[in-house]
Amino acid sequence: MGIRMPRIIHAKKLLRTSSFTAASTTSYVPKGYFAVYVGEQEKKRFVIPISFLNQPSFQDLLSQAEEEFGFDHPMGGLTIPCTEDVFINLTSRLS
Repeated sequence: MGIRMPRIIHAKKLLRTSSFTAASTTSYVPKGYFAVYVGEQEKKRFVIPISFLNQPSFQDLLSQAEEEFGFDHPMGGLTIPCTEDVFINLTSRLS
């Protein structure tokens, strides 16, 4: 007997299909999406919908990024200061 979590599984699948590792050589971002880097030690690149920018919980992450990095992000793109698990959990609730 297992616990089914269809929203989390769907979100992980969505993120897995639209995410690239930080070491990826491609820089393609589809229209309506933007790339962020997430992780504590090793950063992973995620491509997420622009609609997330309107969500208060995602705006909280952006505020944390502003406090920690200002406008000087070490990866050259927007870096979110949280673990991958926290990020996936948050984005699964937004999807």
